[in-house]
Amino acid sequence: MLGKLTLLLGLGMTTMASAQGAAPQNENWTKPFPPFRIIGNIYWVGSYDLATYLITTPQGHILINTGVGDTAQQIRAGVEQLGFKITDTKILTATHGHFDHVAGMAELKRLTGGRLLVSEQEKPLLESGGKADFRFGGTAGARFDPAAVDGTFKDGEKISLGGTEITVHHHPGHTKGATSFTLNVQERGKTYRVIIANMGSINPGVTVSGMQAYPGITQDYARTFLAQKDMRIDVWLASHAGQFRMHEKYKPGDAYDPERFVDPAGFLAAVLRLEKVYLDQLARERNAK
Repeated sequence: MLGKLTLLLGLGMTTMASAQGAAPQNENWTKPFPPFRIIGNIYWVGSYDLATYLITTPQGHILINTGVGDTAQQIRAGVEQLGFKITDTKILTATHGHFDHVAGMAELKRLTGGRLLVSEQEKPLLESGGKADFRFGGTAGARFDPAAVDGTFKDGEKISLGGTEITVHHHPGHTKGATSFTLNVQERGKTYRVIIANMGSINPGVTVSGMQAYPGITQDYARTFLAQKDMRIDVWLASHAGQFRMHEKYKPGDAYDPERFVDPAGFLAAVLRLEKVYLDQLARERNAK
């Protein structure tokens, strides 16, 4: 029984779930939000809270994450509102394979004809429609349309398209194949190091001292926090708007400002807070044994 959940699926605000087998839901996951330019060739085309990033290039575009509900149509509308064509999307990928980030992936593949690339560890999750997830695999409401994966990547490999090069970082724990993405953006004579981070949050019901379905979870979380603390970034983005305080930093209609999401101190502070949550929970679990 999941009960009433908070901080579920990495969202830094109250969420709601109820009966046994119920999946988490939040009205801000489907609430529309106007698309906007974040920095350089990176745009927000997600909902009020669920991040979908459009990265444009002269040879086609990259989409990172989808969302829930009629998400594919919402994303297409956002892309077209910005003046781009959804059919120019060549690559699809995701920070991780929970339903609130990939439920629309199968439909977006049909709409775009793009290739779906994910980490090796996340491929079973996408292709099983969520059934392979170590925490929510048995939760019917957390299922989604399976999406065929066209290729996989490993930690440190590159995704390249039209002069844009994205480095992938395996940051597991939240899921086995959770991924962050970094890239350099040139804007007004300055180079910005951008991260689209998969933050190391812990879902209710997860045992960080070890789980039968995820025996390496303790070490994976530890490695992720260590890696993220060492990262040198300028612009901080994440899987949820709430995680990087997007709505404090941007309001619809604000003038374009490439400095708006420059927040290396905020990123490090968030990583340290999540690491403390992990260490405190790990100590409680071990002391209870």
